[in-house]
Amino acid sequence: MAIKTVLSVLDVNRFDNDLKSAVDFCRTHDAHLTALIVSMCTAPPVGAYSVLSAVWLQDQQREIDALAEKAADTRALLGRSEMSYDVQEVYTEFAWADQDIAERALYADLVLIGPQATRNEELRRRVIDGALFQSPTPMLVNPSSKTMGLAPKAILLAWDSSDEAARAARQSIDFLQAADSVHVTLVDPLASSSVNGEEPGADVATFLARHGVKVNVDRVASGGRRVDETLRQHALDISADMIVMGAYNHPRLQQRLFGGVTRSMLEDSDIPLFLAH
Repeated sequence: MAIKTVLSVLDVNRFDNDLKSAVDFCRTHDAHLTALIVSMCTAPPVGAYSVLSAVWLQDQQREIDALAEKAADTRALLGRSEMSYDVQEVYTEFAWADQDIAERALYADLVLIGPQATRNEELRRRVIDGALFQSPTPMLVNPSSKTMGLAPKAILLAWDSSDEAARAARQSIDFLQAADSVHVTLVDPLASSSVNGEEPGADVATFLARHGVKVNVDRVASGGRRVDETLRQHALDISADMIVMGAYNHPRLQQRLFGGVTRSMLEDSDIPLFLAH
């Protein structure tokens, strides 16, 4: 997948480092940057209707003005960068933010979320619900301050023979091809013709090797640990610079009620995550 347009979702309250990382990433990939600055309006205060309306409208106008000012500053900054870019601003309610983000993700090859936006839990949820589940665009979440300008040298590809994992492998192929090593990682795999084949991981390894990927197959025993814990530990063991995985292989409602591998990886991993659904 050629990366020609990157949508970087920025938290209006703080995004200087995220923007710098997005610029470095786009320069590395010679890609157009769409900087999307998101401001979610505050909830109305509790009180008499007349007072509520006046106060709320004043707060909203201040937020809108602040967003416009940040967007103008960002345009001025990027205008000095000699790169292809555009800046968009979204003032929205929490309930509609996912749809606003999804509409813009349709026209990008990759959605990029830096550590500052990642730490805003509400914004992160809206980006995931919008870009990942309401658009076909994959997402790269970088929860650490490590720059994404450089291509990852070692990548862990979490593999479970699911459609989501296969889609993640295909959509991340540029990263996989550029890496020095790609570890196809299966946790407690079962050898079955209907799931992983008689030699778990061999089929996908062959597929990737035909694309020029330097691939290893790692069959890892969990030892009673959760899958996400096992993946994070193995990523540390192989010094992975990125984890590629399919997102939410089970129904989203079930994931929200009971958690899941993807949710845990998003909340607890310090390694950049490439996610596809």
